[in-house]
Amino acid sequence: MIRLCRAKEIGPIKTITAVNAQHQGDPNQWRLKKALAGGGALPDIGIYCLNAARYLTGEEPIEVLGSAYSTPDDPRFREVDETVDFFLRFPSGARAVCSTSYSCHQSKRLRVMGPEGWADMDPAFPYQGLRMRVSRKMQGSPIEDASERKLPEKNHFALEMDHFAQCVRQDRPPHTPGEEGLQDMRLIEAIYTSAREGRPVKLEPVAGLDAFRGPPPDKG
Repeated sequence: MIRLCRAKEIGPIKTITAVNAQHQGDPNQWRLKKALAGGGALPDIGIYCLNAARYLTGEEPIEVLGSAYSTPDDPRFREVDETVDFFLRFPSGARAVCSTSYSCHQSKRLRVMGPEGWADMDPAFPYQGLRMRVSRKMQGSPIEDASERKLPEKNHFALEMDHFAQCVRQDRPPHTPGEEGLQDMRLIEAIYTSAREGRPVKLEPVAGLDAFRGPPPDKG
């Protein structure tokens, strides 16, 4: 999906929609305890939508708008947020509309839309079973060129450990350094501020693409 977007196979990105939701039923589950989790759905699973939008565009948002909701008197959400919806605006004009929740049946979907077609992943965020469909206009024809793309499943955690080991041996920064995670947290705080104050939050522009990422891992 990243390669497809960067190569503009569907034209420039116009809109990204992303949902990451799951149902947390046990009020005593650690995700629902602020001292253990730090927050609710947004920093736990909503961050997948946020980071995906940043990674697919390569850009940093210049404006965010957030809305948070927790069902009154639901004991699960006394300490953490239940549902957060958020909007991201990027310098190129691309937009991302995202939603995350702890009270919906499992949904993990991502769609990128451009003038030449769309690419859809459902599921998008689990460790196994990823599926991507692509639909594009055929030049001079009303027919859509639709296809499904799959990659062999790999152990994500083993790949992470291998990459970190290579970085240590070669004395180079990892593809996802601490600065990348810190940027996600800055944006999460801006989304919470927007939700709390009921207004869009404008952000300082960040020059260049992939400003907080290190070099990509070796292909293997």
